[in-house]
Amino acid sequence: MTAYEELAAWVSSMDRPDATLLKPSGWQLATLDAAKSRRAAVLILFGGQGDGSRRPSPRSLGRNDLDLLFVMRASSLSSHPGQVAFPGGTIDLGDADEGAAALREAREETGLDPSGVELLGKLPEVGLPISNFLVTPVLGWWAEQSAIHAVDTAESESVFRCPVSTLLHPANRRTAVLRRNGSVSRTAAFLTPDAVVWGFTAMLLDAMFEGLGWVQPWDRSQEIPAPL
Repeated sequence: MTAYEELAAWVSSMDRPDATLLKPSGWQLATLDAAKSRRAAVLILFGGQGDGSRRPSPRSLGRNDLDLLFVMRASSLSSHPGQVAFPGGTIDLGDADEGAAALREAREETGLDPSGVELLGKLPEVGLPISNFLVTPVLGWWAEQSAIHAVDTAESESVFRCPVSTLLHPANRRTAVLRRNGSVSRTAAFLTPDAVVWGFTAMLLDAMFEGLGWVQPWDRSQEIPAPL
């Protein structure tokens, strides 16, 4: 199967009432308040590796030919400052659905052209207790790529793409440890040339790669301090 076929088949298999993406654990250091939580969507966008020039991503590509789009959140933000994230944000009343919200936020943050993105489907909603969001990850295929940049540096310090092969390589895998108020949180972490991906985004990545069967064995005992 091509990477496109694997992605499409996996996201389709997750479209069932009993599907879960992340298992509950003690990583959150907070408790989700479902009554007051807000809904959000993030775009997990796969495309053929490139330099940002406009070109197609053939469906025949393999996983090692792909990259993923990330944003570096501004260090001045009150929520998750300076962390790497997928493009996304709060679902507005004017958004038709989670996919529309993810595309709108991605355009506002990275300047990409939404018309070039094929939405493959959405994954099960995930709670983000530390900021009290219920987040729907939306899987996308960058069918017709467009240039990207940090549109509003008050929100995103930078925008970058990272090869899937870099994220999957065992030498780039770590466990990030955060100690706060006597509690300890451990999440997957990924070393990239641009930044360390950890926390919620890394958990989504780790769960997605596990679900796709793309994970290469790595040493979870290699720990690093969470890069706050």
